[in-house]
Amino acid sequence: MNLKLVRNIGISAHIDSGKTTLTERILFYSGRIHEIHEVKGKDQVGATMDFMELEREKGITITAAATQVKWNDFTINVIDTPGHVDFTVEVERSLRVLDGAILVLCSVGGVQSQSLTVDRQMKRYKVPRIAFINKMDRAGANPDKVIKMIEEKLHVVPVPLQIPMGLESAFSGVIDLITMQAIFFDGEDGENIRREEIPAAYQAAASAAREKMLESLSMYSDLLMEKLLEGAEVSVDEIRTVVRAATIALQITPVMMGSAYKNKGVQEALDGVTYYLPNPLDRQMTAIDQLKKPAAESDSQEPNWNRVNLESRPDKPLVCMAFKTVVEQYGQLTYTRIYQGKIVKGDSYFNTRTGKKVRFGRLVRMHANDRIDVDVAEAGDIVALVGVDCASGDTFCSEEVTYSLESIYVPDAVIKLSIEPVKREGADKLGKALERFRREDPTFRVLTDEETGQTLIAGMGQLHLDIYVERIKREYGVECLVGNPRVAYREMPTREVEFNYKHKKQTGGSGQYAHIVGKLVPLPEDSAIPYEFVNDVTGGRIPKEYIKPVDEGFQRAIVKGPLCECEVVNVQMILQDGSYHDVDSSEMAFGICAFDCMRETLKKAGIGLLEPIMKLEVEVPEEYQGNVTGHLSSKRGVVGSSETNLGMATIIAEVPLSSMFDYANEVRSMTQGKGTFSMEFCKYQMLPRNLVEDVVEKRKKDKAERAAMTK
Repeated sequence: MNLKLVRNIGISAHIDSGKTTLTERILFYSGRIHEIHEVKGKDQVGATMDFMELEREKGITITAAATQVKWNDFTINVIDTPGHVDFTVEVERSLRVLDGAILVLCSVGGVQSQSLTVDRQMKRYKVPRIAFINKMDRAGANPDKVIKMIEEKLHVVPVPLQIPMGLESAFSGVIDLITMQAIFFDGEDGENIRREEIPAAYQAAASAAREKMLESLSMYSDLLMEKLLEGAEVSVDEIRTVVRAATIALQITPVMMGSAYKNKGVQEALDGVTYYLPNPLDRQMTAIDQLKKPAAESDSQEPNWNRVNLESRPDKPLVCMAFKTVVEQYGQLTYTRIYQGKIVKGDSYFNTRTGKKVRFGRLVRMHANDRIDVDVAEAGDIVALVGVDCASGDTFCSEEVTYSLESIYVPDAVIKLSIEPVKREGADKLGKALERFRREDPTFRVLTDEETGQTLIAGMGQLHLDIYVERIKREYGVECLVGNPRVAYREMPTREVEFNYKHKKQTGGSGQYAHIVGKLVPLPEDSAIPYEFVNDVTGGRIPKEYIKPVDEGFQRAIVKGPLCECEVVNVQMILQDGSYHDVDSSEMAFGICAFDCMRETLKKAGIGLLEPIMKLEVEVPEEYQGNVTGHLSSKRGVVGSSETNLGMATIIAEVPLSSMFDYANEVRSMTQGKGTFSMEFCKYQMLPRNLVEDVVEKRKKDKAERAAMTK
């Protein structure tokens, strides 16, 4: 493989911005498919990348799908990702292994709530992107407004490389500001590209836009700055070189535009991918060497002492990451990105996490749900392994090295439901389904309520869990009873408490003795760490070997708080003093002492409840704006902003999750079915004191009901 001609890209965006439609056109123009199908098409076939029956029915993307296309001399691995925040892990793990991305934005909606989430994910993994303003044919299309939003909301430097010819129904093509040509897309499916001189009506606008583009780019190239000051002509290749370098360095975001549905601008976006997004050689990836020991003098204070740079070369030892797993009838399918070395079918490699050697018996290249067998895959490629047992985020290496790659960020679940089969004989199938989905999706949790023995499922939102319940019914034939959604509250201390706790037990023979002194300090509400242990013991008052059991005992006790048995967060435990007995003290005694001490101390710490707050974006016709904002206020929502554009109002608010469970139906009935909304987790916030009692009472009542049911 010539890696300079390889691109690994993802297509990410807010819901309904046209990601899957854009991917469908990419497949068509590159010759991967020979007929275009629509996401919600009348032909009942559905888009190629939405291969699940549920995806085609609902017209949404649920799982990220991968494919490979050829464009000119380039090989492009494409991953189409979901837009709903409930399936955010699909975007997260895709961006973790990709080299570049296309951020699709709606020409009317611009930068919406999920666009911000996707932008954060791209920045987390330092993924360069091209912005593609889609739906230029829509009523109300305003690319200038979208470009301004990119700058203000995403805090990046947008550099438009094109301007549109006409807007809304008059949109006929784009003007390339680099080559200064007008580009039209002829033919039934826009497959014939026609380049002409810029029409006289657009000459002035194109010249002004080009000047502005070159001015922006000159900030990132001294050579370009010199040429502009001298009034010299700048060549097309020189401009593309500057755009590419600045994009890869994450200094700018090139902006292109078109209408995927109307088959305009997609081929230019593909050219943009090959010109401006990085190849595997352009990205510097590092791994952690598990066997590397810190130098004695540095004492591992150096943050990067055990990091090694990976090279995208097939002759180096293999380092690859399993970034997504799908459990199928004949074994597990594992999507893998190769960073270094090569995978040879039939060879065995080490899983760094487990230390076990695993044989890779079958390698396949994915095209949505279809697969093609391959014998060898090299650095820079994305392939799937069949029948390999591993987890998302595992690193595989050749035996010469023991490297591990940084894992994938997994957000916390915010909603829980109880689930049980309607018929007892469905219990085994339900167990298998839950185990499969838990392994496939790191944001889907399966828990057991210790007191009632009930199975609970937790996830990123109601849609997330509804989809899994529906999949259990369809794929496993199990009808389920689903309990009411439960909010994942957290408990937090609000005042400092000193503790002086002794654990003493004599039962003949050696007893148990432990004594600890210190204080509990509440951390701020927005603390990044939920629990912190500080050891301030001096002079050997407590032997070193007993300090760790104290820390572990504290951590065991904060799993269930005193208020309503939720996890306790934002706690700092400072251990200052204590005493021990030569015979009766042990690690177990200090562990028990710390556990009991924490439970007693929390009761005096003025425990408050933290509730999950969701960021909500509602889009409704202007006449319903007042009703919707008033309704949100009644739900303890705080409206942050609202703006109107062509008769549609966009309201952004922060609302407690506990009041949002039936919001889909409420917003429909308030707006005669014309309103839409999207919601994502924002933060945890203290619940007002007057409502804490209601939550505690409700939890007690639920607990009593569940206990009665189990009897």
